[in-house]
Amino acid sequence: MLLTVTHTTRYAFAGPVTHGLQRLRLKPKTTHGQEVLDWQMEIEGARPEAQYDDHHQNHTALVSIEPGTPEVIVTCKGTVRTIDNSGITGAHSGHTPLWCFLRPTVLTRAGSRVRSLLASVDADRADTLGFLHALSSAVAEEIEYLPGSTDAETTAEQALAAGKGVCQDHAHVFISAGRLLDIPMRYVGGYLRMNDRVEQEAGHGWAEAFIPGLGWVGFDVSNAICPDERYIRVTSGCDYAEAAPITGIAMGAGETRLDVHLSVAENLLGQQQQQSASGGQQQRQGG
Repeated sequence: MLLTVTHTTRYAFAGPVTHGLQRLRLKPKTTHGQEVLDWQMEIEGARPEAQYDDHHQNHTALVSIEPGTPEVIVTCKGTVRTIDNSGITGAHSGHTPLWCFLRPTVLTRAGSRVRSLLASVDADRADTLGFLHALSSAVAEEIEYLPGSTDAETTAEQALAAGKGVCQDHAHVFISAGRLLDIPMRYVGGYLRMNDRVEQEAGHGWAEAFIPGLGWVGFDVSNAICPDERYIRVTSGCDYAEAAPITGIAMGAGETRLDVHLSVAENLLGQQQQQSASGGQQQRQGG
């Protein structure tokens, strides 16, 4: 599938910024199941200072906010070719060891509610893949999907206590429970091509578990599916805080207003052109 993305993030400041830095993790990388064909990022109100891959291999840009600017606007546009790997992204790579994905974080630390949920799952733990599917269903049953009911600082335990949340909360509870079974788990942030609309209010988040013999396998608890060709992976980390698309500080900014515009669409014309070109090559090869 050929997907096109336009993602604009606007930060409007109430006061004059005297100093500010932002860390942007907004550029996907070519990896298992996806190929980045083109990607551009435009920044207004800030200037690039450095680019690097962090310890989770997320492509990261560090930008400094221009003093006195009333707003910072970051716009990303790109095209990514994807295939359906049944959620499997494969072998572990990078500098972060697998044991790092077993450690609890502030957002994923298990308490009595996570432990109780895990104990309630009636499935064979020896069948890791099957048990995780059952766990995913249990998490979705316990937490109603309700946009606006939680925020970026809501923990797994708090989401379970409230009984409502969003994709981030589903992923954190799933990750928290999986780590209790000594399964390396990580959070993934990216984009999802929705079936019913192009315009969206935010990106998407899901979880990945490391299963021997398969490697990293994705679980989208909110949609009860393993990620397919509709998904674009952008970031990963031990939790959302490590995979957040934009983090930073702005001194003197006062209250900050955030506006996001996101569209994810299937590029049918480009896909047809590629298929036609591919078909022509096959005919030449067969002739």
